[in-house]
Amino acid sequence: MTTDPDKAQEWLEDWTDVTGVEGLVVKALNQRYRPGVRDRAWTKIRRRDTTEAIIGAITDTLARPQLLILGRHDPTGRLRPIGRTVPLRPDAARQLAEHLTPASSGHPWTGAKFSSARGTRDVLDTTLVQPGVVAEISADTAVDHGGVWRQPVRFKRLRLDVTVEDVPPFGAPPGPSATVG
Repeated sequence: MTTDPDKAQEWLEDWTDVTGVEGLVVKALNQRYRPGVRDRAWTKIRRRDTTEAIIGAITDTLARPQLLILGRHDPTGRLRPIGRTVPLRPDAARQLAEHLTPASSGHPWTGAKFSSARGTRDVLDTTLVQPGVVAEISADTAVDHGGVWRQPVRFKRLRLDVTVEDVPPFGAPPGPSATVG
């Protein structure tokens, strides 16, 4: 526990690198911490890292994508889903539309269903795209087995300077990207 903002920032940057630690909880000093209990007066600050992922599907139309369904290749070369974005800003959707093409036959996700949110059975209406476009994303450090994000990620920008072979592999630990840009 600390009241020093610099110390809290240090913890957010250094201590949240530990697997299972997602961020910091900000609360009043007189409030007792109770694991598993959420209090409306508390704020959770999650650590976010920037990395890359391959765009494998979208929601809405190719001309106006709403969400991106992202993937990474596993050691056998198979494209595995790792998460989805929050809704895209209109300018990002327009920029992406210029680079997305419909998937050809044999897309690795043909017939796959993607849930609309963690823990729901609601399914997204998706359009498969050619998995050759790389997106830079901002994601919190909460991941399930294999590096699948528990929470939607944020699209930052297209990485036209990066190939799908440069994207971290499926199962790589979450964390800052090895690519520069």
